[in-house]
Amino acid sequence: MKGFLEQNISQDSLVTLFSQAPVAICLLIGDNFSINSANPQMLELWGRDASVIGKSLFDVLPEIIDQGFKEILENVYRTGETFKGNKWSVFLEKHGQYDEHFFTFIFAPVYNDDKKIIGISIVATEVTDQIFSERKLKESEYRFEHLIKKSDYPIAIYSTEELFIEFANEKMLKTWGKSASVIGMKLEDALPELEGQPFLGLLKEIFVTGKTYSAKEDRADLVVEGRLQTFYYNFSYKPLKNSNGEVYAILNMAVDVTDLVLARKEIQEREKKFRDLADSMPQFVWTCDNKGEITYMNDSWYKYTGSTENENQTSLIKKMLRPETTEKINKAWEECIRTNTPFVMEYELEDPGQKGNYRWFLGRAVPNFSENGELKQWTGTFTDIDEFKQLETQKDNFLGIASHELKTPLTSLKLYTQYIKTNLEKAGDPKNANVAKRMDYQIDLLTGLINELLDVTKIQKGQMQLNESVFDFDKLVDEVVEEQQMTSRHKLFVSKSSVIGEVFADRHRIAQVMANLISNAIKYSPNADEVHISTSVYENQAQFNVRDFGIGIPEDKQSKVFEQYYRISGSKDYTFSGLGLGLYISSEIIKRTGGEIFVSSSEGEGSDFCFRIPKNKKLI
Repeated sequence: MKGFLEQNISQDSLVTLFSQAPVAICLLIGDNFSINSANPQMLELWGRDASVIGKSLFDVLPEIIDQGFKEILENVYRTGETFKGNKWSVFLEKHGQYDEHFFTFIFAPVYNDDKKIIGISIVATEVTDQIFSERKLKESEYRFEHLIKKSDYPIAIYSTEELFIEFANEKMLKTWGKSASVIGMKLEDALPELEGQPFLGLLKEIFVTGKTYSAKEDRADLVVEGRLQTFYYNFSYKPLKNSNGEVYAILNMAVDVTDLVLARKEIQEREKKFRDLADSMPQFVWTCDNKGEITYMNDSWYKYTGSTENENQTSLIKKMLRPETTEKINKAWEECIRTNTPFVMEYELEDPGQKGNYRWFLGRAVPNFSENGELKQWTGTFTDIDEFKQLETQKDNFLGIASHELKTPLTSLKLYTQYIKTNLEKAGDPKNANVAKRMDYQIDLLTGLINELLDVTKIQKGQMQLNESVFDFDKLVDEVVEEQQMTSRHKLFVSKSSVIGEVFADRHRIAQVMANLISNAIKYSPNADEVHISTSVYENQAQFNVRDFGIGIPEDKQSKVFEQYYRISGSKDYTFSGLGLGLYISSEIIKRTGGEIFVSSSEGEGSDFCFRIPKNKKLI
C-alpha cells in the first residue's frame, strides 16, 4: 500500500484530502495504535491538538480504555472485521471537562501490499447534539402524552381520512362509554351511533379544508352504559399538518357541558312557567335589576297601559306617578334598593284611559338573592286598590259624620245623667244615684271612643291640627298622673331623673298621649298592682316612659301595635275593650310633633312604652 501511495498519490494530496473531509478521519498504525495521522475534525472531536501525532491513541485518550474501545480495536486489528458504532456513548475529557458525547463511527482494517493488517482507519461523526435533541423531543413527547392522558378534558386524535382512532385519553373513552380496545379502530366502527349525526362528515371535511372547526353546546347522542343518551359538548376539531402543510390527523378536544345546558333549560322552563303564571294574573307583575330598571312586565300591564315591550317601562311608570308624590316614592324606593329591604307603599298612577285621573295601587317588591347572597333582581307587583281606597274614604266619612252627630246627643245625655245623679243624692237615694254614676262613666267611655274615631278621621284627611304653645312638661305629667290615679286601683309611681321644664307642643294632645299610655298600662296588667312612669332629657328631647308588668307583647307583634285598629290580645282569661285606635292616634300625634314613639316588651313580663319630643321645636 505504501508503494501504491508513493507511486500514485503525493503526501500533500493525502493531507489535503484528510483535512478537507467533512468527517473526522484518522489512521492508527501498529498494534499499539499509534496515531499516524488525524485531520483537524478528528483533533477537534478529541479535544486535542497536532502534538498527539505519533503517540498511542490510548496514551492520548486514556479515559476510553475502560469503555470497551481497546477490545474493539484489538479485535479489528486481529480479525480484520470492520466495526460500526451508531450513536455510541463515549465519555471524553475535553478542555478540562469530563462529559458524555455521542458518535457514529467505523473502525476498518488497513492492509499493506502483502495483505497484512498494519493499522486501523477511523471515520467518525459526532452526533451529540442530535442525541440530546432527540432526548428532548422524546421527553417533550412523553410530557405531552402524559399531559393529554391525564387531562381533565376528553382528547382524541384521528389519523387519515378513514378516521382511525390513533389516541384517546381516559376522559374521552369515558365520554364515549368505551374501553381502550377501540384505539386503532375506525371512528365510525367504534361509535356506530354517530351515523346520521354530523360529526363524521365534519371531520372528513377538515382533511379537505385544513380549517379548525369548533362548536359550543352541540348535541351528541352516544351509547353510554348500554343505552343511547343525549349529551352536550363544547368541542374543537384541530387539523395536524406535516411540513408540507398537509393534514395527516385531527386533534379532538371536548368539554362536557351537559349539566350546564340541562340546568339552563330547566331554568328557562321555570321562567316560562313563571311568566305564564304572571301573565294570567290580574295584578301587574314585574321584575327589575339591582339598579331598579324594569326587566319584565306581565301581559296585564301592557294591556292596561297600551305600551309595548320595546318601550322603557321604568320611565313610563315614573311619568304615571302623581307629580306631587314622585319625590317621596322615589326616595323610599331608592332607600330599599340601597338596603336590600322589601318595598311596600300605596301610591297613585295615572289612568291611561282617562288622562288626569289617578287610581290607587299597592306597590310591593322583594329582593331576590343568589346562593352566595348577592342581589340578583327584584320581584314586585302593582295591585289596584282604588275601589278599596274609595270604600275606605266612604268609611272615614261615615265615621266622621256619625261620630260628630253622636257627640251632641251624648253631651245632652251626660248632662241629664249628672242632673239625675245630683237629684237622687239630694233625695237620699244613694243606690239609684250610684246607678246614675255608672251611667255617667259609661257615657264617658262612649265619648272617648267617639273622640278616637273623630281623631282617626282627621288624621286620614290630614285635618288634625296641633295648637302648639310653650308649657311646663313636668307639671303636665303630674296633672295626667293625678287624673289617672283617681280612677285606677294600680299604684302609679313617678320618677324624674331631671327637670325637663318647658317644651313647645300641643299641650292637650301630649296629655292625650300620656293618658293613653298610662291607661293602656293599667288595662293590660290586670294581675299587677303598680305602673312605673318616668321622665328624662334625651339629647335635648323630653322623654316620657310608662312601664307595666302585664301580659307583654310577642316580639313578632311589636311592630304592629301602632297600626290602625290593631288590638293586643291576651290569654283566654282576659278580654280587653277598645277599638285599637289609641296607640295609632298617639303615634300620629308624636310624629306630627316631630318626635318618635316606640315599645320594648317581653311576653308575660310587661311592656315599656316611650315617646320623645323636641324641647325647643319653636326655636328650630
